[in-house]
Amino acid sequence: MKVALERINHDYLFKVTNSNGHSVLLDNKSKKEGEVAGISPMELLLMGLAGCSSIDVVAILNKQKLNPTSLKMEVEGKRNETEIPSLFNKINVKVIIDGEISPEKIRRAVQLSFDKYCSVSKTLEHTAEINYLIYLNGTKI
Repeated sequence: MKVALERINHDYLFKVTNSNGHSVLLDNKSKKEGEVAGISPMELLLMGLAGCSSIDVVAILNKQKLNPTSLKMEVEGKRNETEIPSLFNKINVKVIIDGEISPEKIRRAVQLSFDKYCSVSKTLEHTAEINYLIYLNGTKI
């Protein structure tokens, strides 16, 4: 796995590109002047958690011949802003899934993702408490 970063202005805007040519713009969210034109690195980390876990959940369900009609995640990270570095110490994830899936199967898929398979989750768990809530077809389970 390899990525390349290139500064694209005279401020804090960078373009990061993977080996397949897909790019993300990164910017300094806490800068005092100018427009923030990209994602902060810490936001990208939360996006990575949502993406990694979502891929796991879909893969686990697909192995059971189950396919959700929709899957969304909302991820909120809390940091201790008085410390340097300001690491995530708590991450709350809301998993919103629709489809003909039993509550037990979706609970198990989400649990397996966060506790066993998601590399991002397993990396972050060393510094952050990760909690999740699951909503299946609009109902909290």
